[in-house]
Amino acid sequence: MDIDSLLKPFQRFGVHLGLSRIQRLLANLGNPHHQVPVIHVAGTNGKGSVCAYLSSILTAAGYRTGRYTSPHLVDWTERICLNEQQISLDELSKLILEVQGAIRPDEESPTQFEVITAAAWLYFAQEKADVAVVEVGLGGRLDATNVCTQPLVTIITSISREHWQQLGPTVADIAREKAGILKAGCPAVIGNLPPDAQKVVRSRIQELNCPVFIPLPSCQIAPGWAEYKRWGDKRDGGDKGDGGEVLKNKIHKQYSNHRTIKYPLPLEGQIQLHNSALALAAVEILQHQGWQISQAAIIQGMANTKWLGRMQWITWKNHRLLLDGAHNPASAQVLREYVDTLDTPTVTWVMGMLSTKEHAEIFQTLLKPNDKLYLVPVSDHSSAVPGELAKLAAEICPQLSFCHTYPDVFSALSEAFNSPENLVVLCGSLYLVGHFLGLHNRIQE
Repeated sequence: MDIDSLLKPFQRFGVHLGLSRIQRLLANLGNPHHQVPVIHVAGTNGKGSVCAYLSSILTAAGYRTGRYTSPHLVDWTERICLNEQQISLDELSKLILEVQGAIRPDEESPTQFEVITAAAWLYFAQEKADVAVVEVGLGGRLDATNVCTQPLVTIITSISREHWQQLGPTVADIAREKAGILKAGCPAVIGNLPPDAQKVVRSRIQELNCPVFIPLPSCQIAPGWAEYKRWGDKRDGGDKGDGGEVLKNKIHKQYSNHRTIKYPLPLEGQIQLHNSALALAAVEILQHQGWQISQAAIIQGMANTKWLGRMQWITWKNHRLLLDGAHNPASAQVLREYVDTLDTPTVTWVMGMLSTKEHAEIFQTLLKPNDKLYLVPVSDHSSAVPGELAKLAAEICPQLSFCHTYPDVFSALSEAFNSPENLVVLCGSLYLVGHFLGLHNRIQE
């Protein structure tokens, strides 16, 4: 039986935030989440790449490293990795059956996400992982991953207005939910947050008495290389060091004299200077907790990092194609900034979006005069109607040189590459990128 069939009975429960079901389920399984040290990562954007950096570095350092992320692009097995290797279909099937067997008939049924999350904890415990890097699914406070009471470090990468239907209408509301992963006394690494979100997160940090790091972004020193400025010696609470800000610092008393580290940066886009700095700040916390992570392991781990579907270049029918999920205004801004560095006169966008996304804001961010827009549906999901998107795009950017709808992504791409001088970008939804990659990979095989 395939994974979709095993998980389908739980799909009808949809998104149903809360911890009671996952806690009961994990208790029935022997509380596997208590057996593995955890790094917990939340944020609107950037959390996946931070998880990818951390798991790659810890693997390079010789630790048996689990990684749990969502959503997947092509296959469910992408979500659960050990030492950068996806779990096998057979192993995942067995785990899901084991989780199903632990659901008691008199208890409320878990959601699909809770089942796969329980399977991940079970896998990491059974495989005796030394550490697990765990990405929050939605929000934080009531997310099924938020069952670890004493993480090694928590990370909040960024906060912007997404999933407001579940998390609350304002950035402050969303920040309150994401700050729910913070735990009393546990170190926290915090990214660059908007003022309303920062106020909420700082308040929670003070309430929980968390040592906190707010690192500056790394500096690009050459194409594909960056430099992270490490924290200075003997920085105490409330001090401000060269590498960023340290508040209520209780654990960073004796630092190495190595003030900087130069490392390869394989993921594209300026945002990776921020994301990689967050990962390296977390690594530094781990080092001072006693984890043996050498500079060589950091450099090797960074060099080996892969994160598919985000600023990813591939070859499609002998053409260079840029893929990026870019499913909210903040990620669209990151994509547009990257595209603007590529010195291309106009851009051909092949796009599909879910019905729940902020279409107008994404168009306002991405589209410029003389760009071309090819709109497609997102298969097997609640897709925005391409015809309605076309009307909206024409209102927002009437100077588009072309705007048309297509029945599927492949017919749109075939047309888009009729103008080979243009940069072609497929974006708007991780599900769309995943659908494309799944079919593309099968064709390649």
